[in-house]
Amino acid sequence: MSLKFLPNALCVARMLLVAPLVSYIVGGRYAAALLVLVVAGFSDGLDGFLAKRFDWRTRLGGLLDPAADKLLLVASFVSLSYVGLVPLELTVIVVARDIVIVIGAVLYQWLIAPVEGEPAAVSKLNTACQLAMVFFALTAAAYGWPPQISLTVLGAAVVFTSIVSGLTYVLRWGGRAWRVAHGAN
Repeated sequence: MSLKFLPNALCVARMLLVAPLVSYIVGGRYAAALLVLVVAGFSDGLDGFLAKRFDWRTRLGGLLDPAADKLLLVASFVSLSYVGLVPLELTVIVVARDIVIVIGAVLYQWLIAPVEGEPAAVSKLNTACQLAMVFFALTAAAYGWPPQISLTVLGAAVVFTSIVSGLTYVLRWGGRAWRVAHGAN
């Protein structure tokens, strides 16, 4: 029996962890939310390892993995803002970036050609900063560490990488669309 389905199953499981994560955050059970976040992070690493190590990559997995990551992070930021642990302005920037990227990708796919390619390096850095922000906001709420100044600096990193990565995608894919539309491949 092939286990090629396993990375996709882990992505779906990660999506299912969003509900308890949000519930724990909104309910003030920050240590439990932190545990769910760690399990989700482990599953993300494991599904990526399995897909690459055993060549179990699929088109579905290529869509599920980033969708699971975005669902987890957006739900976390919205929940953390709701309970006052992350500034609303930061959440608006994070969510707006994702909305712009998704709308751009859908339009490109619909009007130009299939969207293909690796995420930009700054986008990977942005995801890491967002994940660190959620992790440390929960750690600070549950255990009183790290100090607020650390969260402020990390929040600034999230803002910076969100804006830069969002602009990177707009310029990259907008430029490609313009070249295709004007016959200058």
